[in-house]
Amino acid sequence: MEFTEEQIMLRNTVARFAREQVAPLATEIDHHERFPRETFKKMADLGLLGVGIPEEYDGSGGGIVEACIVAEELARYCASTAASWGAHVDLCAANINRNGTPEQKAMFLPDLASGKKLGGLAMTEPGAGSDVLAMALLAVEKDDKFILNGTKTFITNGPVGDIFLVYATTDPKKKGKGITAFVIEKGFEGFKIGRQFEKLGWRGSPTGELIFEDCQVPRGNVIGRVNEGVKVLLSGLNSERLVLSAECLGIARACLEESQKYARERVQFGKPINEFQMISEKIARMAVKVEAVRIMIWSQAFRMVKEGPAAMTFETACTKLMASEASLENALDATQIFGGYGYTREFPVERYLRDARLMTIGGGTTEIMINLIFRELENRSKQR
Repeated sequence: MEFTEEQIMLRNTVARFAREQVAPLATEIDHHERFPRETFKKMADLGLLGVGIPEEYDGSGGGIVEACIVAEELARYCASTAASWGAHVDLCAANINRNGTPEQKAMFLPDLASGKKLGGLAMTEPGAGSDVLAMALLAVEKDDKFILNGTKTFITNGPVGDIFLVYATTDPKKKGKGITAFVIEKGFEGFKIGRQFEKLGWRGSPTGELIFEDCQVPRGNVIGRVNEGVKVLLSGLNSERLVLSAECLGIARACLEESQKYARERVQFGKPINEFQMISEKIARMAVKVEAVRIMIWSQAFRMVKEGPAAMTFETACTKLMASEASLENALDATQIFGGYGYTREFPVERYLRDARLMTIGGGTTEIMINLIFRELENRSKQR
């Protein structure tokens, strides 16, 4: 697990950018639920929107290691910015790059890498959340097009995105074997943006509905093969969990670092509160969680580079579970260390707590991760 000079340089660049350009806007975009377009323009100029996209398609190259580096450093200062970036780079662009034809990559990836268009992924529906294969968005083939009818919900970047990787059922009788992946572009006839949700956290990352009413999609926008969309879906789940885990690590780090600083400066009973055993124990335990999650993420990211993501369901589910719970627990401890101030907007820890809460829900709930881990354990025991 050794980072290259280029990866170290990337981390330093993103850390400085996040500290100087992302952090100053974090409170404001959270308060006003505003998407920071100016930040994404600057990220595009730095090449951060092209991470994982090959240079032949105007991207910055790299892969899962680079994606996790960027996700962690952005989330250290603003989970909202990291969430929208992750939906664009990992959920949309990476899946197109992984599963698209050369013609499709040439059509979509340059605009995503340059930031000319913002991407997202649409999988969840009002009646299909954790049970994703129960999706009801229907795609019917007609001549050289598909006609889509239905609704997607809780879509990150939904209200502001331009290109979405959308899953729809093309053969309802086959359920999981009758799903197809499409690239849907803003401006398609019959495609419109629905309501934007008001949220507890991730308030600077817009979440909304996508509505399809006889939406006409060219056959050339099918990613992979018809009725084999589950292959596209599964190809990205493990890398998605690692990127989300890196975002969790960023939040957990923020809670630890802000708590250390505050506990050194806050004086009660004539001495800094970090000299009280209960406070120092909280900080020490926060650090242990950060270190454990860090080791899990990077060991798996480097392994994924060598072996690919397909065979890492158990490992990435373990990491997502550990990372999401660590971020939430650290946020709870941070607000406790800050006391009354931790419950106000004067300090960022209340935002960290709200942002961390979603980490145990989005990208696979805690309960789904536990189910996956148990199922993989059972499968492994049967093979012994």
